Amino acid sequence: MAISKVMTKAPSSQKQPSPVRSGRLGLRTTPIQAALIQRAAEVSRKSITEFVLSSVCEKAEQTLLDQRLFMVDENTWMEFQELLERPAQVKTGLQTLIAEPAIWGK
Repeated sequence: MAISKVMTKAPSSQKQPSPVRSGRLGLRTTPIQAALIQRAAEVSRKSITEFVLSSVCEKAEQTLLDQRLFMVDENTWMEFQELLERPAQVKTGLQTLIAEPAIWGK
């Protein structure tokens, strides 16, 4: 794999003040991958760094949201258990909807 370093600047009118970034990530790309990322960043009117960070953070959040195992503290777990043990609430609108015949059955 080749190391590609591509630098672009977003228009100054598009820049938002951002928190101080002290961490550093490095990655290796092929020239084709670098060109793809650069083009997508340009279309998004973002710098390469802004584009990569937002894309990676979005994917990371989605990956974490897709998890089926959640770790919570004891108080949160107790609150969750209490909500599960509560009697069901009657929702008249939902009962009406369920009572209607299915659209494909008409």
